[in-house]
Amino acid sequence: MHIESLEIENYRLFRRAVLADLPRMVVVVGANGSGKSTLFDVFSFLKESLTQNVAVAVAQRGGFRELVSRGEKGPIRIVVKFRESSGRLATYTLEVGADERGRPVVEREELRFRRGQHGRPWKFVDFSRGKGTAITNEHAYGSEGAEEERQEYQLDDPSILAIKGLGQFKDFRVVSEFRSLLENWHISDFHISDARPSIEAGYAEHLSVHGENLAQVAQFLYERHPEVFAKILEVMRRRVPGVEQVEAKLTEDGRLVLRFRDGAFQDPFIARYVSDGTIKMFAYLVLLYDPKPHSLLAVEEPENQLYPQLLHELAEEFRAYAKRGGQVFISTHSPDFLNAVELDEIYWLVKKDGFSTVRRARDSELLRNLIAEGDLPGNLWMQRLFEGANL
Repeated sequence: MHIESLEIENYRLFRRAVLADLPRMVVVVGANGSGKSTLFDVFSFLKESLTQNVAVAVAQRGGFRELVSRGEKGPIRIVVKFRESSGRLATYTLEVGADERGRPVVEREELRFRRGQHGRPWKFVDFSRGKGTAITNEHAYGSEGAEEERQEYQLDDPSILAIKGLGQFKDFRVVSEFRSLLENWHISDFHISDARPSIEAGYAEHLSVHGENLAQVAQFLYERHPEVFAKILEVMRRRVPGVEQVEAKLTEDGRLVLRFRDGAFQDPFIARYVSDGTIKMFAYLVLLYDPKPHSLLAVEEPENQLYPQLLHELAEEFRAYAKRGGQVFISTHSPDFLNAVELDEIYWLVKKDGFSTVRRARDSELLRNLIAEGDLPGNLWMQRLFEGANL
């Protein structure tokens, strides 16, 4: 899935914001408090609304009044336009409001696909407050002269997403695929302190959001995908001087502990004695070389704890991940990281009168001209040439 645009209304700082023509890798910059974390939280909100429900996702953010933009009554509206695997353009719309008792509900949920460039879209899902209709003849979608056939359904709770309920059934293949894509989103909240301790031996294929299962995933890659693990070690040796080997060692009490071997020493160091940068680089490589890339990967400020010299190569790793099939969203404060990014990939946030809007770097004639003359984006950022970004 490739997200082509994202529209946000009445979500905290974003009373109205649009990110259009999104590439496979998106890098977001902006001053402190301009809404970078809020933008990434939109992805978390969508995923949590699916995996749990809208009421829980809203409650975890302080309630509807705290989540809706200041001075607005709602609804909160999020529109994701994406290109799915067969190339069809799809639009998912979610509107969240509050009922008479102030409880969060799904005011509107719609999943539609457009037939070609001019055909009338089919609404595969069209629900409001737990009631609505869904396509029952999706096998006919795209056929000449086919007309949609619909059936009414009712969910158990008006805060449950229809794509969660209907996506469990094989009769709704399109809905099920979209649900699976959302569930596969990875919004990283990696904590080095979580990745250091030993962990109960077990099985884990993918790095968790916080990274506490790093040793388990390393063990899985070593055993099941040795060629991937070898590639990770090769990159570690090039980018972290001294690191010769990494292993997930099983202790006598049945726990896994990461051990790093420095070429200058005979004995390995366990993870809690290794630098923050070494742990973080290894975790990023485990994430970015996942044999099954996440459909969406969002990472805030990857430059923290890393040497500036590593950031150009890290940006290349993120771009390579996107080319393998996972769309990447990154926020950064680092001019060194920004210098490794293409102008088409950069968006910046501008906060004015308490609300934030989004601009794309390539739309600035000044920035285009300066880049064409050989300037680098990070240097231009430091010179405050991203209009409105440093106010």
